[in-house]
Amino acid sequence: MSLNETPSGQRTHIGFFGCRNAGKSSLVNAVTGQSLSIVSEIQGTTTDPVLKAMELLPLGPVVMIDTPGFDDEGALGELRIRRTMDALNRCDIAVLVVDGTVGLRQEDRELLEKMRERSLPYLIAWNKADSPEAMPPREGGFPVSARTGANIGELKERLARIVPERNTRKLVGDLVKEGDVAVLVCPMDESAPKGRLILPQQQTIRDLLDAGALPLVTRETELEQALKKLAQPPAVVVTDSQVFRKVDAMVPEEIPLTSFSILMARYKGFLGPALEGALAVDRLKDRDRVLMAEGCTHHRQCNDIGTVKIPNWLRSYTGKDIQIETCTGRDFPEDLSPYSLVIHCGGCMLTETVVQYRMKLAVSQGIPFTNYGIAIARMTGILERSTKMFPELKWRKE
Repeated sequence: MSLNETPSGQRTHIGFFGCRNAGKSSLVNAVTGQSLSIVSEIQGTTTDPVLKAMELLPLGPVVMIDTPGFDDEGALGELRIRRTMDALNRCDIAVLVVDGTVGLRQEDRELLEKMRERSLPYLIAWNKADSPEAMPPREGGFPVSARTGANIGELKERLARIVPERNTRKLVGDLVKEGDVAVLVCPMDESAPKGRLILPQQQTIRDLLDAGALPLVTRETELEQALKKLAQPPAVVVTDSQVFRKVDAMVPEEIPLTSFSILMARYKGFLGPALEGALAVDRLKDRDRVLMAEGCTHHRQCNDIGTVKIPNWLRSYTGKDIQIETCTGRDFPEDLSPYSLVIHCGGCMLTETVVQYRMKLAVSQGIPFTNYGIAIARMTGILERSTKMFPELKWRKE
């Protein structure tokens, strides 16, 4: 991935929902001007959410999501509806597509209620407005026609007006001044991707450049040498969480130290809850179940952080027989009651909406929620040091 590409986690996700044959796929194709989804008169043509990352003017970078009908039937239909609900949880904006010749059905009303429960911005598009049987829109909806293109421009304009305000948080750029040096520690071990930096490292470099700061990138093996060559101490050191202990020993106490994963928790807006959640590590007991959640899927190395390193550190730190379960990508359980703790990845490939939903889901069920870097900081004894640089936090000792 090049530095100037917009990752999925920073795109506005727009989902199209409704009953079978309401014209969701046709409307997606009309809005995008592309044949992204298969269109047919046969009910249930869309069997799984279809995602497309694109530039959609005047909205900018978006991910369009076409979903199966919410009135699907049978065992396979239930699975498709579950996929539709998963898509709903990932959206920043929802479009309820109503068959204008039929009107609002019970399933449409259920979808509206779920959107409202999630405080999700939505529009109601009454499709098939060109049909003689079309009804006047209700519930604040407005007429469109995927077949003739009527009001498609208006739909796009309305979508642009309700696009959620872009995340204005900074990773670290608001904590440095122009000309400050920031040292970024990026290990190049077996888990590092070949020929590139991972996304949080890329984003941190860009954030520092935007702030006029001077990012200095090094491996942990050259960190001491890099610090000695600086004319004055850096404003901050940001490290990969996996080498937290090594870097903590090298960096003088007076220099602020944090990790990319902790910066991502701040950027996604759940640093406070994640800080509280990390304290639950000390309360784990024998046979407690911990969910390791990753937002993306990747080929696991033999020393993978989520399935090997952190589980081993948990058992070593607590001295308990901790049971580890994992989920990846879009899979995330709705019922978290079997778990004593959820440890999530940094969420760089997920939107803030998704990460916030997962965090709130856990908190609402009384399950502590934290992320990789903050859990590691707790287990290495540097949680306070690695988070006290953030002015929005009131770090408390137990």
